[in-house]
Amino acid sequence: MSVYFILEMLGTLAFAISGIRLASAKRFDWFGAYVVGFTTAIGGGTLRDLMLSQTPFWMLDSVYLIVTAIALGIVILLGRYLIRLNNTFFIFDAIGLGLFTVVGIEKTLAVGFPLWVAVIMGTMTGAAGGVLRDILINEEPLIFRKEIYALACVFGGFVFWGCRSVGMEGAALQIITAAAVIAMRIVAVRFGLKLPTLK
Repeated sequence: MSVYFILEMLGTLAFAISGIRLASAKRFDWFGAYVVGFTTAIGGGTLRDLMLSQTPFWMLDSVYLIVTAIALGIVILLGRYLIRLNNTFFIFDAIGLGLFTVVGIEKTLAVGFPLWVAVIMGTMTGAAGGVLRDILINEEPLIFRKEIYALACVFGGFVFWGCRSVGMEGAALQIITAAAVIAMRIVAVRFGLKLPTLK
């Protein structure tokens, strides 16, 4: 079992929980919450694969459906506790953002695209699922209205490029990149960092 696979599964679980958590706050039923969680988990990666002319990853392995079901079970069993924690959504969303950015970068490089394309695809993998989630629950997408979000993925891409250029590779490179995205997102929320509003 590779570190890449572990990161992908953890990212899927984190994003699915974040989507299901918000669906529960909107009083969705179990099936509706599952759909929101699954869309959050696979949305960005599906758009990435379509743009890379690849078969969407979740069509090749049912594990993503299973992981989303596990996420639903976690929210059902721990729902009252999770809903009481106002920062639960943020924590899982930040983790998913970091892990999926790495997954997107690595997959894009694996099919032969240059690093600048990989940074864009990593950002899409990390951020697009959250956009689809917010649309499904009838919220203005987080990426357009809050502290730095997609730019945290771009920052992670540059960290990946910098570490790779000095010879780092494998699990260390993946973990440092994911940690950079998560840290950037946490710092942005903690200090209210955001781009100027277009007027």
